[in-house]
Amino acid sequence: MERTRTSPTSSTRTSRTERQLAPLKLVSRLLGHELHAQQSPRLTLSREEVVEIQTTLDIYIEGAMRGSRGGRGSAPSHVSGELEVQAVPARVN
Repeated sequence: MERTRTSPTSSTRTSRTERQLAPLKLVSRLLGHELHAQQSPRLTLSREEVVEIQTTLDIYIEGAMRGSRGGRGSAPSHVSGELEVQAVPARVN
């Protein structure tokens, strides 16, 4: 009996999509928590929180880039133990 390769089921596609969106859910929850915790018109985020948001977004971008290439590339930097964090200019008012 010959085995043929089948296309992914809809549940497999759904779980893959959920995994891909998980980093954005984390950012959303962190920002939602800060909005509720700080009732002033301005939010104050610690340096650590900004780094966590940036890292989460970088992980999402890496995953999206791998997905757009149609295959699995090398392991993302967060898996290998390295994390490249780019400095961004901050505006102080």
